[in-house]
Amino acid sequence: MIIAPSLLAANFGRFASEAKRAENSEAEWLHLDIMDGHFVPNISFGPEVVRVIRPVARKMEFDVHLMCSKPEILLEPFAKAGADRMTIHVELGERANDLIWQIKKLGKKVGIAINPPTQIGLLEPFLKEVQLVLIMTVNPGFGGQRFLPYTLEKVQRLRKVIQHKGLSARIEVDGGLSLENVPDLVKSGANILVVGSQIFGDPDPADAVRKLKALAERSAVDLELLA
Repeated sequence: MIIAPSLLAANFGRFASEAKRAENSEAEWLHLDIMDGHFVPNISFGPEVVRVIRPVARKMEFDVHLMCSKPEILLEPFAKAGADRMTIHVELGERANDLIWQIKKLGKKVGIAINPPTQIGLLEPFLKEVQLVLIMTVNPGFGGQRFLPYTLEKVQRLRKVIQHKGLSARIEVDGGLSLENVPDLVKSGANILVVGSQIFGDPDPADAVRKLKALAERSAVDLELLA
């Protein structure tokens, strides 16, 4: 079970120290939401932020989520800045195939994301080509939103498709995660949990990560017992 603190919930005036806090929490990944003001109605940060914080969080995998209308112009800059994985959106349609190829050509891992209103079936042509699928559990664009309960069904459906096809793609979830909904998400099939305020808003991020991981692992055991 992977816990990925979301830098979108950090103090924007202290990115380097916030990234170090995340690494010291012993979370495995750092999730970076990249917004361009077009694909979603907000702007976050760019490759330069990733380049600056990469040296202070060397042990973490940088999980870059591109919520952008033209991610093709950002792939190489983020790869050079220190991204380990880049995730693009299925809503980009036919362009997604070429973007996946470009990310692989850069030597990076690949993810594909889907927004709450989008039909899960649109993901199927890409599932063999990616290492993870990111299911947004809020409408993307802003941090601190409330979790959308109906997205649990999307996680369940995706897990069944992956299992039926014998694929290895992992399921990542992002948006409004908390101690209250993590058990249901894990039991539905999620195994990478992007968490923002619950970690960066805690005076002790390490304690928050420990609690989330323990809860997620207990829920995973329950899922195995139910299978």
